[in-house]
Amino acid sequence: MARVLALSSTTSRGASVLRGLTTVSFWAADLDAAKAWYTELLGTGPYFERPGYAEFRLGDYQHELGLIDRRYAPAGAPAEPGGAVVYWHVDDVDVTLEKLLSMGAKQYEPPTERGPGFVTASVVDPFGNVLGFMYNAHYLDVLGERP
Repeated sequence: MARVLALSSTTSRGASVLRGLTTVSFWAADLDAAKAWYTELLGTGPYFERPGYAEFRLGDYQHELGLIDRRYAPAGAPAEPGGAVVYWHVDDVDVTLEKLLSMGAKQYEPPTERGPGFVTASVVDPFGNVLGFMYNAHYLDVLGERP
């Protein structure tokens, strides 16, 4: 617990050590197919590309979603879905799940209410990555958009 608290504490300049989410990275054995799939899902193409890598900006804070050629995965990186799940806010979990399934994703976690104003779900994309999404009342509070 002390280690987590240290990461959320402030530096000598007053800034938090963990200042914000910058990039979520997914591995893909077929980078071109992954770019095409995520371009269709997001309705926009990558804003930055280089050999073996493509990056999208999305959402209210222009967070980055990076796709990396699986050849560059570190030794021992798991090949199966699992581990930590990052959840992206969506306005409708059921509609998002329906769209993702229609695009070839497989359900990983069904829509699950976590309390009033919080519903999570996740899928495994066609490239083996867990893509989490949720309706999150706190996210809307930060934006000042909560109904």
